[in-house]
Amino acid sequence: MESREISKLNNERPPKKTAPPRMKRRMKPESLTSLNNLDDGCLMHILSFLSPIPDRYNTALVCHRWRYLACHPRLWLRVDRFAKDLTQPGVFHNIESAVAAARPGDTILIGAGGNHHVSNIQIKKPLCLVGGGEIPDETTLICSRGSDSALELLSTCKLANLTVKAELGCCLLHRSGRLTIDGCVLQCETNPLDHLSYPIVSTAGDEDILGHVEVDETVVEKIKGHSVTVLQTRIEGGAKAVSTSGDLVLQRVRVMYSKAYLYFWFDVDYE
Repeated sequence: MESREISKLNNERPPKKTAPPRMKRRMKPESLTSLNNLDDGCLMHILSFLSPIPDRYNTALVCHRWRYLACHPRLWLRVDRFAKDLTQPGVFHNIESAVAAARPGDTILIGAGGNHHVSNIQIKKPLCLVGGGEIPDETTLICSRGSDSALELLSTCKLANLTVKAELGCCLLHRSGRLTIDGCVLQCETNPLDHLSYPIVSTAGDEDILGHVEVDETVVEKIKGHSVTVLQTRIEGGAKAVSTSGDLVLQRVRVMYSKAYLYFWFDVDYE
């Protein structure tokens, strides 16, 4: 009898109240901030973190405003041999003047068509040089006979989508910094003196050679190490692809054969 009364009392107790499920708070549309609500300076700063090609180039296809910002001289310096109006900011007739005017971290877009003559151009600040054509053969840098190199690199730099030709000497002289060569063509003329020609010469780590080069310490960045990284690059002519006289050696070589050319991937780094 007592057990029945106890069970009856239990049944008559009101059920425990359970907390209602929490509703997810939805953000009101007017509280969301669109990327287009940013001012031009802030949006341009965001675009500056994108790689010049293809990411920053693709942003120019979004709308007229993004095209204006993606092509702004603050993000690009342009070398255009056929430009008639040089009053526009960031437009130059030759690579040497563009390199001199560039700030550390700038990207120089070199116009396609014709040949750009270069000779012993020293790059002492981190820059990115990009060819403006669809393929590297459309943007050619020619180093004439009698020059040691087309470009002399003393800082962390990147070269992309470019063809560099040297009649005698080297295409690229790497003194210091981390150099990246991506999707380029390096070509030395074939002649009886091709043992003096090398597409890439690296003297990084050779203090005796670097000591003869006048370098402004306030301009050149402090670099922990030196290296050369080559990605999907065609190398033609010369005694060998790389000549080193410093502490760096050739490593991790990979070659891909196509119908017409050989494409190389390799690193020049500390052993």
